[in-house]
Amino acid sequence: MVPSSAPNYAGDISAAEAWEKLQTDPRAQLVDVRTMAEWNFVGLPDLASLGRRVHCVEWQSFPTGAPNPGFLAEALSLLPDKGAPVLLLCRSGARSRAAAIALTEAGCQQAFNVAGGFEGDRDGQGHRGTVDGWKATGLPWRQS
Repeated sequence: MVPSSAPNYAGDISAAEAWEKLQTDPRAQLVDVRTMAEWNFVGLPDLASLGRRVHCVEWQSFPTGAPNPGFLAEALSLLPDKGAPVLLLCRSGARSRAAAIALTEAGCQQAFNVAGGFEGDRDGQGHRGTVDGWKATGLPWRQS
């Protein structure tokens, strides 16, 4: 686990560490905070092999980027166990970090940011999905 510079959430973990938590802790939940457009056109983590599903709750709305005023209510309704690990994922780790902070402030005790997100950082050619993150790590995902 990468230590967090901010003490107001559980910290940053890699996509591989998130997958391990999902495999070993049946209480762990994955919340993808990207937009509906990203889920539909870029893809989603696939937890079917674990008999689980990813929770999709927008942190910001597409195309305006406006904050989702219902984020906390919607996310908390999907996370009844505030002591369970909550793994937050976005494209690269920025929105999910903000969501981890918000959920921690709302009482979630183990809100982790998946650093690198779903697509990861850009490579030398400016492309995402090849350096780090869920896809580059080779974890299961699907596209609609």
